[in-house]
Amino acid sequence: MEIRHLITFQAIVEIGSYTAAATKLGYTQSTLTSHIQALEREIGGELFTYVNRNLQLTHLGRELIPLAEDLLSTHEQIRNMRSTHEVKGVLKVAAPESLTISRLGPIIREYSLKYPNVKLIFTNGTCGQNQIDLMSGRVDVAFMVYPEIKPEKCIHYSLIEEKIVLVNGNSGPAHFDEYKKNNTNHYFITNEEGCSYRSMFERYLLKHGMHNFQTMELWSIEAIKQIVMSGLGFSALPYITVKEDVENGSLKILTHSEKFESIYSHMLIKKKKWLSPAVEAFVELVRNSISKTDKEMFVQDQEIELVKQR
Repeated sequence: MEIRHLITFQAIVEIGSYTAAATKLGYTQSTLTSHIQALEREIGGELFTYVNRNLQLTHLGRELIPLAEDLLSTHEQIRNMRSTHEVKGVLKVAAPESLTISRLGPIIREYSLKYPNVKLIFTNGTCGQNQIDLMSGRVDVAFMVYPEIKPEKCIHYSLIEEKIVLVNGNSGPAHFDEYKKNNTNHYFITNEEGCSYRSMFERYLLKHGMHNFQTMELWSIEAIKQIVMSGLGFSALPYITVKEDVENGSLKILTHSEKFESIYSHMLIKKKKWLSPAVEAFVELVRNSISKTDKEMFVQDQEIELVKQR
């Protein structure tokens, strides 16, 4: 059994394809196959199988994943013994769009200036997909905007509460009750299914028997805001993503008496025996940056209440 065989196994697990894994690693497909066959001989059973032409892990394959990760993590630590404190390499981060555009920009800039030898790769996905990407090894750090969670097999940091507000354009009603009375003529404008604050608000609508809102699903928060500004309907978004638009008068906060489920920003890292200096430095920077915004929660609450009273 060789380290490269485990690297090949991990690449196939992450990508889900022999062909794509071979391309990523720079092997021919026959070489890749020989690596897996060597592992299977050592272990005494198949690691992958095909179901309806889809590559899937066997029971043995699933059992091997955490063991392979531990071995490869130790191998990486040994390789970096002489430069344990040097921050370099590749850092892969998955975050929802709302956090990327509202909170992570200054953090990314500071990290890039401080650690120029790290190549940052950011992906935007739903919170659920970000967690899947973390657990499968596709990314090193995952962010979520979600209610309180207690994830297993992860180092978890709950960062800050994200206030969810209802917003509409200047020509729309001032109070959400107006939408309740005549909910067939307005759109609930939102992003993709699986978004936590969309799901939270849809649960609220369902609980209160409001089934007749038409939903318009758009691909980005900026697109959502532009359509809301046009007067077509309303949206439920984190306040931090609409703060500037509310302040400059492009959007207004709908007043309402409802109490929505609390939503928080979370940072997750997969539990490993060893974290690279690049990951440790990023985590420390995020935690320090977010801790500086603790006061922001109080200021944010005050801003929202003042806007509602206008």
